[in-house]
Amino acid sequence: MESSTILAIAIAVLVALAVLVLATNTRRRDVHAVSRETRKKDRSDSPFLGGEGEVPTGRDVERAAVLERRGGSTALVTVDAAPPAPWTPPDPEVVGVTRRQFFNRSIVTMMGLSLSGFGAAVLAFLWPQLGSGFGSKITAGNLDDIISTVRDTRQPFYVAVGRFYVVPYPTSAVPKAEAAGYSPSLISGMEQGVVALYQKCPHLGCRVPWCDTSQWFECGCHGSQYNRAGEKKAGPAPRGMDHFPVEVNGGSVVVDTGIQIQGAPIGTNTTGQEAEGPHCVGGSSEH
Repeated sequence: MESSTILAIAIAVLVALAVLVLATNTRRRDVHAVSRETRKKDRSDSPFLGGEGEVPTGRDVERAAVLERRGGSTALVTVDAAPPAPWTPPDPEVVGVTRRQFFNRSIVTMMGLSLSGFGAAVLAFLWPQLGSGFGSKITAGNLDDIISTVRDTRQPFYVAVGRFYVVPYPTSAVPKAEAAGYSPSLISGMEQGVVALYQKCPHLGCRVPWCDTSQWFECGCHGSQYNRAGEKKAGPAPRGMDHFPVEVNGGSVVVDTGIQIQGAPIGTNTTGQEAEGPHCVGGSSEH
């Protein structure tokens, strides 16, 4: 299970627990408030407590019994049955929803909705993109059309929605690519004559533009340079440009931008392509 999925599940569980705790505390306060009000009302309406008099404690009753025994009287005291208490209709504020209960429940509901919205936003951010766009499989176009466009313009075929370049790769260099340790998912695209390069420089993440004069990718931020296949030629970059797997289905080039494969190590040069003219940025010595 991926770390992003585990994190999303943990956030959802925490949100549910927070809502449950808030609802339980609010319910407990409501019950206690109603109980206090009910006891107070029963005490004031009871015919046995003498209206405004205080309620006798158990100790007072025991003391009165001891005094009665010391007086030597053994006669039973006849206690007249008290008349039944008159029926009093229940207080609507006690039976119904009080203003305090309404506000408490409203606050809990708003907090629950806010936490749910936040959790949904986090899940939407972490959830893998299943539709079109960066992070999914993107159809770059027809293979023959792409090769023809690159040949005519002498520039790589750029796909903005996928943030990648499609460049030709000589099929004669495939054995060297296999020996250099290129991933099998990249070799299949190389055998079809194309590779897909991520536009971001592996040094500090700048977009790497194409230099028409040198026919290399040259980063204007810190001077890293890469040949047409994305293999590092100069600059501070730690490796070549990163790749995306390429499939050719029915003549269409399909690039999976959800899988990013690190570029070749420093010193890899499977195509032997050197600079064909002046550089667009400084620094042309290979590192």
